[in-house]
Amino acid sequence: MSSEFRAVIVDKKEENVSVEVKSIGKEKLPEGELLIRVAYSSVNFKDGLAGLPDGNIVKSYPMVPGIDLAGTVVSSKDSRFNEGDQVIATSYDIGVSHFGGYSEFASIPADWALPVPQNMTLKEAMIYGTAGFTAALSIHRLEANGVSPDQGEVLVTGASGGVGSMAVAMLSKRGYQVVASTGKQEETDYLKKLGANRVISRQDVYDGNLKPLQKGEWQAAVDPVGGKSLASVLSRIKRGGAVAVSGLTGGSDVPTTVHPFILRGVSLLGVDSAYCPMTLRQEIWTRLASDLQIENADSLIDREVSLEEAPAAMRDILEGKVRGRVLVKIEC
Repeated sequence: MSSEFRAVIVDKKEENVSVEVKSIGKEKLPEGELLIRVAYSSVNFKDGLAGLPDGNIVKSYPMVPGIDLAGTVVSSKDSRFNEGDQVIATSYDIGVSHFGGYSEFASIPADWALPVPQNMTLKEAMIYGTAGFTAALSIHRLEANGVSPDQGEVLVTGASGGVGSMAVAMLSKRGYQVVASTGKQEETDYLKKLGANRVISRQDVYDGNLKPLQKGEWQAAVDPVGGKSLASVLSRIKRGGAVAVSGLTGGSDVPTTVHPFILRGVSLLGVDSAYCPMTLRQEIWTRLASDLQIENADSLIDREVSLEEAPAAMRDILEGKVRGRVLVKIEC
């Protein structure tokens, strides 16, 4: 490893935030048992927020963003990993308070890494990344709550985004009848190719009016949106159904009532992909390489960008200009 390498650096001076590629020395890397040559990262909504002065994501500056990374171990101080091993690391404090994946090299605690499944490439691992992991964990939690393909339709909100696209494709593979909701009707064909049986508009889920209970329409929902839309979804879940919520692109306030929970037995399941226990994390990645593995996963790639193009992609995801996944390819 050379003494210097390239990385995207987010820095803040007073109220001004800069996001640019710089050369930094290896002594700037944080402590960690694993030194990894990064091959791919990805762009998530959280990464976009890291570039905002009021994003409330980055805990200290300067910071290398990128909450996902996949690459090859250069050196290891932990007996579980050896030089040459291919590994994945997503979430924890990566890209938040610990230098992340938008870098030619990363140094992380061994407890945050896991081996890439045997039938998965580094690129495929980052096509999934946190978005795919979150979608898979959502489905896992729903199924543990009794949701099954023979019980009716499953709604996916924010369906053209990273988590939503993944959830549509994975649910379809599992044999579910999938209803995809999106604010981008031009993505209808894309969502049907992923496996959606029906595509509905954002307004079909929430039209601006909230009621304690509405007609039960879906057995379950994968919801990376939150906000008032989630309140509307809860009011329309069938008896004994469940909603797995993982995001807040629609807002953090959910103005619901107790009616869906006490009159229909609806369950609201929180999905925490950041600090998911490693035993469960390994189980989910095993499923991503087996029963939840998406055929032709490349179809979920919106585009592949370089380190220099990553800052623009971070802005694009906040502005709703991303369909599916954006990969950051690290060339060093």
